[in-house]
Amino acid sequence: MFRRFLPLFAALLGVPASAHQYELGKLVIGHPWSRPTAAGMPMGVAYLSITNNGTEPEVLTGASSPAAASVQFHQTTISDGMARMRPLTEVTIAPGATVKLEPGAIHLMLVDLKAPLVAGKSVPLTLEFRNAGNITVQLTIDAPDAPPAAKRAVSCPTVAVMS
Repeated sequence: MFRRFLPLFAALLGVPASAHQYELGKLVIGHPWSRPTAAGMPMGVAYLSITNNGTEPEVLTGASSPAAASVQFHQTTISDGMARMRPLTEVTIAPGATVKLEPGAIHLMLVDLKAPLVAGKSVPLTLEFRNAGNITVQLTIDAPDAPPAAKRAVSCPTVAVMS
């Protein structure tokens, strides 16, 4: 009997059927995830999407995590058949647009990890926006053979955090 009413309970509780996302004003941060790292590996990576549902551009100006000494923005491009990574100082999200921080493109580098990133765990990641303020999301560490969080269904509540 409970199984028949499960979709109704989920809807009433505001639990989405898709992977985890967070809201900050007109911004939606979707599916923060990473891969596990080996012991002694000093760098990790973070991926997510940012959708700007507002009418003005928004700018991601910084990020931090207690799991790393610093978090940097990088962009990978392919030039003459070689992958090149360059640092970025900020990431602009146009009104009505979604910017995907993903493998082979813009991503966040977690520099000088304090401990390995372990599959099945999560670490906090604070994103700093020029106008909207700060939001702390949970970066889910996916197993190496798991599809990225953005491509699988996860039952997590939507969280809105404002500063």
